[in-house]
Amino acid sequence: MKPSPLYDRIVDVMEELVRFTVLLRPHAEQLVDRYSERKESGRVIDH
Repeated sequence: MKPSPLYDRIVDVMEELVRFTVLLRPHAEQLVDRYSERKESGRVIDH
């Protein structure tokens, strides 16, 4: 991709994505816990 304002914006967005990933990684288990998957697997569903 040629250097351009669009390229700069894409790099900015990717940097932010990496930062959020690093910040949220310790909370991944809670963030990916889905009601529908718990229900389907027969696990206890907390309300």
